[in-house]
Amino acid sequence: MRIAEILEQQRPVFSFEFFPPKTDDGQRTLEGTLAVLKDDQPDYVSVTYGAGGTTRARTVEITKWIKQDLGIEAMAHLSCVGEPKERLTEILAEVRSAGIQNVLALRGDPPRGQTDWTPHPGGLSYSVELIRLIDDRFDFSIGAACFPEVHPDAPDRTSDLSYAREKVEAGASFLITQLFFDNELYFDFVDDARTAGINVPIVPGIMPITNVNQIKKITGMCGATIPEELERELDGRADDPEAVAELGVAYATLQCSDLLARGAPGIHFYTLNRSPATRAILAAVRAAHPWTRAKATV
Repeated sequence: MRIAEILEQQRPVFSFEFFPPKTDDGQRTLEGTLAVLKDDQPDYVSVTYGAGGTTRARTVEITKWIKQDLGIEAMAHLSCVGEPKERLTEILAEVRSAGIQNVLALRGDPPRGQTDWTPHPGGLSYSVELIRLIDDRFDFSIGAACFPEVHPDAPDRTSDLSYAREKVEAGASFLITQLFFDNELYFDFVDDARTAGINVPIVPGIMPITNVNQIKKITGMCGATIPEELERELDGRADDPEAVAELGVAYATLQCSDLLARGAPGIHFYTLNRSPATRAILAAVRAAHPWTRAKATV
């Protein structure tokens, strides 16, 4: 089923994001994790696209397995990194042949070890170009990324919103945000997006914190910030991994409850290929069903 249709037909929508592992052992571990998460009945699962050629083939393979073997709706990520336009078209044809109807179109980050974004000589430079290619040649439901704290390469919020609007005009039918830890950033972004003429669903992306060093590295790379109070509590537990994970689950549960109570269309969980934290948060949120208190949708 097309994710745009899922978002139209129900609220809230819960989804999980995984990355394809680099080894066969890692893939077997991921398949075991996904088999367990099937019991949580996510509305769809997405699989990231490895830059630099390391895991790209596994993206299609795992997405196909999720769709056909587990019976869960799936979305394949695709980025512009390291591929000529012709190869991107071939990958999209492979995705279509696997019966997958959903693609998240991204520019992508530089491959590991590189700091600057450099397009392939015969490739694409921006995600909006990839969205146009997909929309022109294929009948996918297309998602795109957006950034409550402004994309690191954007000069300001106005430019970032203008680019997000271009993605929608090119064919994106829903947006998923970069991770954030202050819900006001999300709601301010949604307000600004609506003012800018962006009217598609904007799904908040939530990453449960399970490791202090890991989350600081991730936020440092993507430009997200950690609220001062949360960072202080995390630092005070840095030597106790279990305490960090407990705080991470509690904080993300509060985040999700507030987002849904205030009208967010769902939650997209960045799982980092781990199930316990995401499962605990989702179970708590579903038990509390805060969306029944929502006064408006965003």
